[in-house]
Amino acid sequence: MTAAVLYGKEHLEIEQVDVPTIGAGDVLVRVRAALTCGTDVKVFRRGYHARMIKPPALFGHELAGDIVSVGEGVKGFQLGQRVMAANSAPCGVCFYCQRDQENLCEDLLFNNGAYAEYIRIPDRIVRRNMYVLEDGVGYQDAALAEPLACVMRGLEESGIKPGDNVVIIGLGPIGMMFVRLAKSMYKARVIAVGRRQPQLDRAARMGADELILNKDGADAVSAVKAMTHGRGADVVIEAVGLPELWQLGVHMLRRGGVINFFGGCASGTEVGLDTNLLHYSELTCKASFHHTPALMRKALEAVTRGYITAKDFVNGVEPLTNLLEVMQHLMSHNGHLKTAIIP
Repeated sequence: MTAAVLYGKEHLEIEQVDVPTIGAGDVLVRVRAALTCGTDVKVFRRGYHARMIKPPALFGHELAGDIVSVGEGVKGFQLGQRVMAANSAPCGVCFYCQRDQENLCEDLLFNNGAYAEYIRIPDRIVRRNMYVLEDGVGYQDAALAEPLACVMRGLEESGIKPGDNVVIIGLGPIGMMFVRLAKSMYKARVIAVGRRQPQLDRAARMGADELILNKDGADAVSAVKAMTHGRGADVVIEAVGLPELWQLGVHMLRRGGVINFFGGCASGTEVGLDTNLLHYSELTCKASFHHTPALMRKALEAVTRGYITAKDFVNGVEPLTNLLEVMQHLMSHNGHLKTAIIP
Protein backbone atom coordinates (compact mmCIF):
# COMPACT_ATOMS: atom_id res chain seq x y z
CA MET A 1 0.00 0.00 0.00
CA THR A 2 0.99 3.65 -0.28
CA ALA A 3 1.72 5.28 3.09
CA ALA A 4 3.45 8.29 4.64
CA VAL A 5 6.48 7.43 6.76
CA LEU A 6 8.00 10.00 9.13
CA TYR A 7 11.78 9.62 9.48
CA GLY A 8 12.60 12.76 11.45
CA LYS A 9 12.51 16.53 11.42
CA GLU A 10 10.69 17.62 8.23
CA HIS A 11 11.65 14.28 6.70
CA LEU A 12 8.54 12.61 5.33
CA GLU A 13 8.47 10.00 2.56
CA ILE A 14 5.53 8.60 0.61
CA GLU A 15 6.43 4.94 0.16
CA GLN A 16 5.14 1.51 -0.74
CA VAL A 17 4.92 -0.55 2.45
CA ASP A 18 3.26 -3.80 3.42
CA VAL A 19 -0.43 -3.68 4.25
CA PRO A 20 -0.61 -4.14 8.05
CA THR A 21 -1.18 -7.66 9.30
CA ILE A 22 -3.95 -7.96 11.84
CA GLY A 23 -4.16 -10.30 14.78
CA ALA A 24 -6.90 -11.51 17.08
CA GLY A 25 -9.16 -8.64 18.10
CA ASP A 26 -7.80 -6.23 15.46
CA VAL A 27 -9.51 -4.84 12.40
CA LEU A 28 -8.12 -3.48 9.14
CA VAL A 29 -9.67 -0.25 7.90
CA ARG A 30 -9.45 1.22 4.44
CA VAL A 31 -8.87 4.92 5.05
CA ARG A 32 -11.42 7.09 3.25
CA ALA A 33 -10.36 10.39 4.79
CA ALA A 34 -7.48 11.47 7.03
CA LEU A 35 -7.42 15.06 8.27
CA THR A 36 -4.36 17.19 8.89
CA CYS A 37 -3.91 18.35 12.45
CA GLY A 38 -1.88 20.99 14.25
CA THR A 39 -0.28 18.23 16.28
CA ASP A 40 0.81 16.48 13.09
CA VAL A 41 2.35 19.72 11.84
CA LYS A 42 4.27 20.08 15.13
CA VAL A 43 5.41 16.45 14.89
CA PHE A 44 6.54 17.02 11.29
CA ARG A 45 8.44 20.18 12.29
CA ARG A 46 10.07 18.62 15.37
CA GLY A 47 10.49 15.11 13.97
CA TYR A 48 8.88 13.26 16.86
CA HIS A 49 6.27 13.35 19.64
CA ALA A 50 7.41 12.25 23.08
CA ARG A 51 4.27 10.23 23.75
CA MET A 52 2.54 9.59 20.44
CA ILE A 53 5.13 8.79 17.78
CA LYS A 54 8.82 7.98 17.48
CA PRO A 55 10.31 7.76 13.96
CA PRO A 56 10.62 5.99 11.69
CA ALA A 57 6.88 5.45 11.88
CA LEU A 58 3.66 5.61 9.94
CA PHE A 59 2.06 9.02 10.35
CA GLY A 60 -1.38 10.60 10.89
CA HIS A 61 -4.16 9.99 13.41
CA GLU A 62 -7.51 11.61 12.44
CA LEU A 63 -9.39 9.19 10.21
CA ALA A 64 -12.55 7.44 9.12
CA GLY A 65 -12.99 4.57 6.70
CA ASP A 66 -14.37 1.11 5.94
CA ILE A 67 -13.67 -2.20 7.68
CA VAL A 68 -12.09 -4.59 5.16
CA SER A 69 -10.82 -7.33 7.47
CA VAL A 70 -11.80 -8.51 10.95
CA GLY A 71 -9.58 -10.46 13.33
CA GLU A 72 -10.62 -13.49 15.34
CA GLY A 73 -12.80 -12.68 18.33
CA VAL A 74 -13.90 -9.20 17.26
CA LYS A 75 -17.41 -8.44 18.50
CA GLY A 76 -19.77 -5.69 17.38
CA PHE A 77 -18.04 -4.96 14.07
CA GLN A 78 -18.22 -6.58 10.65
CA LEU A 79 -16.93 -6.24 7.12
CA GLY A 80 -18.11 -3.21 5.19
CA GLN A 81 -19.07 -1.07 8.16
CA ARG A 82 -18.16 2.60 8.04
CA VAL A 83 -16.21 3.48 11.18
CA MET A 84 -14.30 6.19 12.98
CA ALA A 85 -11.43 4.99 15.17
CA ALA A 86 -9.80 7.13 17.84
CA ASN A 87 -6.02 7.35 17.97
CA SER A 88 -5.75 5.92 21.48
CA ALA A 89 -7.33 3.75 24.14
CA PRO A 90 -6.68 3.62 27.89
CA CYS A 91 -6.04 0.39 29.77
CA GLY A 92 -9.02 0.82 32.11
CA VAL A 93 -7.29 -0.63 35.18
CA CYS A 94 -4.40 1.64 36.19
CA PHE A 95 -4.33 4.28 38.94
CA TYR A 96 -5.56 7.07 36.64
CA CYS A 97 -8.19 5.04 34.82
CA GLN A 98 -9.70 4.10 38.16
CA ARG A 99 -9.97 7.82 38.97
CA ASP A 100 -11.77 8.79 35.75
CA GLN A 101 -8.61 10.30 34.26
CA GLU A 102 -8.27 7.89 31.36
CA ASN A 103 -6.46 10.50 29.27
CA LEU A 104 -3.58 10.20 31.77
CA CYS A 105 -3.54 6.38 31.61
CA GLU A 106 -0.20 4.85 32.57
CA ASP A 107 -0.42 2.56 29.55
CA LEU A 108 -2.25 4.78 27.05
CA LEU A 109 -2.07 2.99 23.70
CA PHE A 110 -1.55 5.33 20.74
CA ASN A 111 -2.11 4.43 17.11
CA ASN A 112 -0.72 6.23 14.05
CA GLY A 113 -0.82 5.56 10.35
CA ALA A 114 -3.89 7.39 9.05
CA TYR A 115 -1.97 8.82 6.08
CA ALA A 116 -2.10 5.50 4.27
CA GLU A 117 -4.43 3.37 2.20
CA TYR A 118 -5.04 1.00 5.13
CA ILE A 119 -4.57 1.17 8.88
CA ARG A 120 -4.57 -1.53 11.53
CA ILE A 121 -6.82 -0.72 14.48
CA PRO A 122 -5.46 -2.67 17.45
CA ASP A 123 -7.63 -4.78 19.69
CA ARG A 124 -7.86 -2.34 22.61
CA ILE A 125 -8.98 0.55 20.41
CA VAL A 126 -11.49 -1.72 18.65
CA ARG A 127 -12.99 -2.66 22.00
CA ARG A 128 -12.86 0.75 23.68
CA ASN A 129 -12.66 3.56 21.13
CA MET A 130 -13.95 2.69 17.65
CA TYR A 131 -17.45 3.59 16.46
CA VAL A 132 -19.82 2.73 13.62
CA LEU A 133 -20.99 5.78 11.68
CA GLU A 134 -24.65 6.49 11.21
CA ASP A 135 -26.00 6.88 7.70
CA GLY A 136 -25.46 10.37 6.38
CA VAL A 137 -22.32 11.09 8.43
CA GLY A 138 -19.49 11.77 6.01
CA TYR A 139 -15.97 10.43 6.45
CA GLN A 140 -14.47 13.90 6.81
CA ASP A 141 -17.13 14.87 9.34
CA ALA A 142 -16.46 11.73 11.38
CA ALA A 143 -12.70 12.27 11.41
CA LEU A 144 -13.30 15.60 13.19
CA ALA A 145 -14.52 13.74 16.29
CA GLU A 146 -10.99 13.13 17.59
CA PRO A 147 -9.86 16.79 17.83
CA LEU A 148 -13.37 17.76 18.92
CA ALA A 149 -13.13 15.37 21.87
CA CYS A 150 -9.91 17.11 22.94
CA VAL A 151 -11.67 20.48 22.76
CA MET A 152 -14.55 19.13 24.83
CA ARG A 153 -12.04 18.03 27.46
CA GLY A 154 -10.63 21.55 27.57
CA LEU A 155 -14.06 23.11 27.93
CA GLU A 156 -15.14 20.73 30.69
CA GLU A 157 -11.95 21.38 32.63
CA SER A 158 -12.36 25.17 32.38
CA GLY A 159 -15.66 25.34 34.29
CA ILE A 160 -17.43 27.74 31.93
CA LYS A 161 -20.87 28.99 32.98
CA PRO A 162 -23.54 30.62 30.78
CA GLY A 163 -22.79 34.29 30.26
CA ASP A 164 -19.10 33.99 31.15
CA ASN A 165 -16.61 36.11 29.21
CA VAL A 166 -14.38 33.52 27.52
CA VAL A 167 -11.25 34.51 25.60
CA ILE A 168 -9.95 32.12 22.94
CA ILE A 169 -6.32 32.84 21.95
CA GLY A 170 -5.41 31.19 18.64
CA LEU A 171 -7.81 30.70 15.77
CA GLY A 172 -6.65 27.62 13.94
CA PRO A 173 -9.04 24.65 13.64
CA ILE A 174 -8.83 23.87 17.37
CA GLY A 175 -9.40 27.49 18.34
CA MET A 176 -12.38 27.65 15.99
CA MET A 177 -13.87 24.56 17.63
CA PHE A 178 -13.47 26.26 21.00
CA VAL A 179 -15.27 29.34 19.65
CA ARG A 180 -18.12 27.28 18.22
CA LEU A 181 -18.71 25.12 21.29
CA ALA A 182 -18.15 27.83 23.91
CA LYS A 183 -20.86 29.83 22.19
CA SER A 184 -23.32 27.10 21.16
CA MET A 185 -23.00 24.63 24.04
CA TYR A 186 -21.93 26.83 26.96
CA LYS A 187 -23.74 30.06 25.99
CA ALA A 188 -20.64 32.11 26.78
CA ARG A 189 -19.74 35.55 25.49
CA VAL A 190 -16.76 34.66 23.29
CA ILE A 191 -13.85 37.01 22.68
CA ALA A 192 -11.62 35.71 19.86
CA VAL A 193 -7.96 36.78 19.72
CA GLY A 194 -6.01 36.17 16.53
CA ARG A 195 -3.12 37.51 14.47
CA ARG A 196 -4.83 37.78 11.11
CA GLN A 197 -8.06 39.45 10.05
CA PRO A 198 -9.28 36.46 7.97
CA GLN A 199 -9.05 34.32 11.12
CA LEU A 200 -11.11 36.84 13.05
CA ASP A 201 -13.69 37.00 10.27
CA ARG A 202 -13.96 33.21 10.40
CA ALA A 203 -14.30 33.30 14.19
CA ALA A 204 -17.18 35.74 13.82
CA ARG A 205 -18.92 33.28 11.52
CA MET A 206 -18.35 30.60 14.17
CA GLY A 207 -20.18 32.74 16.74
CA ALA A 208 -17.53 34.95 18.37
CA ASP A 209 -19.08 38.04 19.93
CA GLU A 210 -15.93 40.19 20.06
CA LEU A 211 -12.77 40.16 17.95
CA ILE A 212 -9.25 41.32 18.85
CA LEU A 213 -6.40 41.57 16.35
CA ASN A 214 -3.32 40.72 18.41
CA LYS A 215 -0.51 42.81 16.97
CA ASP A 216 0.82 43.77 20.39
CA GLY A 217 0.21 41.73 23.52
CA ALA A 218 -0.31 44.72 25.80
CA ASP A 219 -2.93 46.15 23.44
CA ALA A 220 -4.74 42.80 23.38
CA VAL A 221 -4.85 42.71 27.18
CA SER A 222 -6.19 46.27 27.27
CA ALA A 223 -8.84 45.35 24.71
CA VAL A 224 -10.01 42.38 26.79
CA LYS A 225 -10.21 44.55 29.89
CA ALA A 226 -12.17 47.21 27.99
CA MET A 227 -14.66 44.59 26.85
CA THR A 228 -15.16 43.25 30.38
CA HIS A 229 -15.76 46.43 32.43
CA GLY A 230 -12.08 46.60 33.33
CA ARG A 231 -12.10 43.26 35.17
CA GLY A 232 -10.83 40.77 32.64
CA ALA A 233 -12.19 37.46 31.36
CA ASP A 234 -13.73 34.71 33.46
CA VAL A 235 -11.93 32.06 31.38
CA VAL A 236 -9.01 32.24 28.94
CA ILE A 237 -8.10 29.32 26.69
CA GLU A 238 -4.69 29.39 24.98
CA ALA A 239 -4.96 27.23 21.86
CA VAL A 240 -1.61 27.85 20.20
CA GLY A 241 1.17 26.48 22.39
CA LEU A 242 3.58 29.42 22.68
CA PRO A 243 5.10 30.44 26.04
CA GLU A 244 4.54 34.14 25.40
CA LEU A 245 0.84 33.49 24.79
CA TRP A 246 0.55 31.44 27.99
CA GLN A 247 1.92 34.49 29.81
CA LEU A 248 -0.32 36.87 27.88
CA GLY A 249 -3.42 34.87 28.73
CA VAL A 250 -2.81 35.13 32.47
CA HIS A 251 -2.93 38.93 32.24
CA MET A 252 -6.31 38.78 30.48
CA LEU A 253 -8.02 37.14 33.47
CA ARG A 254 -10.21 38.74 36.10
CA ARG A 255 -9.54 38.00 39.74
CA GLY A 256 -10.67 34.45 40.46
CA GLY A 257 -10.49 33.57 36.77
CA VAL A 258 -9.36 30.36 35.10
CA ILE A 259 -6.80 29.92 32.33
CA ASN A 260 -6.49 26.68 30.37
CA PHE A 261 -3.06 26.16 28.81
CA PHE A 262 -4.49 23.94 26.09
CA GLY A 263 -1.83 24.50 23.43
CA GLY A 264 1.17 22.26 24.05
CA CYS A 265 4.53 24.05 23.95
CA ALA A 266 7.75 22.48 22.70
CA SER A 267 9.46 19.94 24.96
CA GLY A 268 11.77 21.59 27.50
CA THR A 269 9.90 24.90 27.44
CA GLU A 270 9.54 26.82 30.68
CA VAL A 271 7.21 29.73 31.41
CA GLY A 272 7.65 32.45 34.03
CA LEU A 273 4.47 33.69 35.71
CA ASP A 274 3.87 36.61 38.05
CA THR A 275 3.49 34.92 41.45
CA ASN A 276 1.92 37.98 43.08
CA LEU A 277 -0.71 38.11 40.35
CA LEU A 278 -1.49 34.40 40.68
CA HIS A 279 -1.66 34.51 44.47
CA TYR A 280 -3.48 37.75 45.22
CA SER A 281 -5.92 37.39 42.33
CA GLU A 282 -6.61 33.71 43.14
CA LEU A 283 -6.06 32.64 39.56
CA THR A 284 -6.52 29.01 38.55
CA CYS A 285 -4.12 27.58 35.97
CA LYS A 286 -5.25 24.43 34.17
CA ALA A 287 -3.89 22.34 31.34
CA SER A 288 -5.92 19.83 29.33
CA PHE A 289 -4.43 16.91 27.43
CA HIS A 290 -6.02 14.52 24.95
CA HIS A 291 -9.44 12.87 25.38
CA THR A 292 -11.29 9.90 26.85
CA PRO A 293 -13.62 7.29 25.31
CA ALA A 294 -16.61 9.03 26.91
CA LEU A 295 -15.64 12.30 25.26
CA MET A 296 -15.07 10.54 21.94
CA ARG A 297 -18.65 9.29 22.07
CA LYS A 298 -19.88 12.76 22.98
CA ALA A 299 -17.89 14.33 20.14
CA LEU A 300 -19.13 11.85 17.56
CA GLU A 301 -22.68 12.53 18.72
CA ALA A 302 -22.11 16.26 18.14
CA VAL A 303 -20.83 15.50 14.65
CA THR A 304 -23.74 13.17 13.95
CA ARG A 305 -26.20 15.89 14.97
CA GLY A 306 -24.48 18.37 12.67
CA TYR A 307 -23.16 20.74 15.35
CA ILE A 308 -19.67 20.38 13.85
CA THR A 309 -19.22 19.67 10.14
CA ALA A 310 -16.32 19.36 7.74
CA LYS A 311 -17.50 22.29 5.64
CA ASP A 312 -16.60 24.61 8.52
CA PHE A 313 -13.16 23.14 9.26
CA VAL A 314 -11.85 21.47 6.10
CA ASN A 315 -11.01 23.79 3.23
CA GLY A 316 -8.94 21.56 0.98
CA VAL A 317 -8.71 18.03 -0.38
CA GLU A 318 -5.44 16.48 -1.54
CA PRO A 319 -4.20 13.02 -2.53
CA LEU A 320 -1.79 11.22 -0.23
CA THR A 321 1.03 11.77 -2.70
CA ASN A 322 0.86 15.53 -1.98
CA LEU A 323 1.14 15.21 1.82
CA LEU A 324 4.70 16.55 2.04
CA GLU A 325 3.72 19.73 0.20
CA VAL A 326 0.63 20.05 2.39
CA MET A 327 2.71 19.80 5.58
CA GLN A 328 5.22 22.34 4.31
CA HIS A 329 2.38 24.71 3.45
CA LEU A 330 0.79 24.31 6.88
CA MET A 331 4.11 25.04 8.58
CA SER A 332 4.25 28.45 6.91
CA HIS A 333 0.53 29.22 7.21
CA ASN A 334 -0.21 29.10 10.93
CA GLY A 335 -3.95 29.03 11.61
CA HIS A 336 -4.81 27.42 8.28
CA LEU A 337 -7.81 25.12 8.40
CA LYS A 338 -7.66 21.39 7.86
CA THR A 339 -6.88 19.54 4.65
CA ALA A 340 -8.51 16.19 3.94
CA ILE A 341 -5.99 13.64 2.66
CA ILE A 342 -7.70 11.02 0.50
CA PRO A 343 -5.54 7.91 0.05
